[in-house]
Amino acid sequence: MADSSDSVSVDMESIPLAGKEHIVKTCYGSVSVAVYGDQDKPALITYPDLALNYMSCFQGLFLSPDACSLLLHNFCIYHISPPGHELGAAVADPDEPPLSVDDLADQIAEILDYFGLGAVMCLGVTAGAYILTLFAMKYSQRVVGLILVSPLCKAPSWTEWLCNKVMSNLLYICGMCGIVKELLLMRYFSKEVRGGVDVPESDIVQSCRILLGERQSPNVLRLLEAINGRPDITDGLRKLKCRSLIFVGENSPFHYEALYMTSKLDRRFSALVEVQACGSMVTEEQPDAMLIPLEYFLMGYGFFRPSQFNVSPRSPLSPTSISPELFSPESMGLKLKPIKTRMS
Repeated sequence: MADSSDSVSVDMESIPLAGKEHIVKTCYGSVSVAVYGDQDKPALITYPDLALNYMSCFQGLFLSPDACSLLLHNFCIYHISPPGHELGAAVADPDEPPLSVDDLADQIAEILDYFGLGAVMCLGVTAGAYILTLFAMKYSQRVVGLILVSPLCKAPSWTEWLCNKVMSNLLYICGMCGIVKELLLMRYFSKEVRGGVDVPESDIVQSCRILLGERQSPNVLRLLEAINGRPDITDGLRKLKCRSLIFVGENSPFHYEALYMTSKLDRRFSALVEVQACGSMVTEEQPDAMLIPLEYFLMGYGFFRPSQFNVSPRSPLSPTSISPELFSPESMGLKLKPIKTRMS
């Protein structure tokens, strides 16, 4: 097993919007963490969906000026890439033991230990949202808030399981071939941006297709098998002690899953935002739809937009003395049914 006491730091100045990459060695292998911002600020960790890293899963959100200013003003961002999903990753050793979702959750705890982090805010997309939710269940004192995009909480349905098995076989035999890319793009994006016979696919889909071609297929297969073997964690949802904000695209294949998960969370501490004309990856397809709900959610922890104040937060991440009623679903604009946002 690898020693978790040391890491290698690499400057990534040639990559747009890059921070500083740390290759952190854990008991479950090495993992890349890209750090942005002032490490004296509270921490926000991100975890992407299957076959993605932060460049292909969160760049749209952090390129949105308002959302970027809100997050980078208040947090130091720690982008965690799944094992072997960082740019330039080597192929995983075939002798390495298979990963489980519990291993991935435990790996996050080791990463926080390496950086000396206590309680953190979490932002995850689909598979990444599942792993962060599991992490919050196992390490409740280390998570103060969950921002989940098209999340999962149940074991795979037969449809998802079969699709994942098809991808697994193709990855093993053919690598990251065209069919696997199409299946993944269908997982991420709505039909509107994927295009069709008469409509060209959007720039974000073209960029994602190129980035998928850079993934090492054995590494993607390793993560896919962990996600396809995930257990149902529904029973633990009601016991979560942190606030949760869930986004889901109306056209996401995991739309029902997100609604189901929301129904199992404590209504006093959770809210759902349903984004119209959008697939699973709201962070890329419609990141501006996330801004207002994020602002209200983060106000519950004393955070704010830099345009309102000029003070940069450096205190430990904890809810403030602001009245809790302000952050109820009703005050966040979230009534008994999900709000729906449509970008013009």
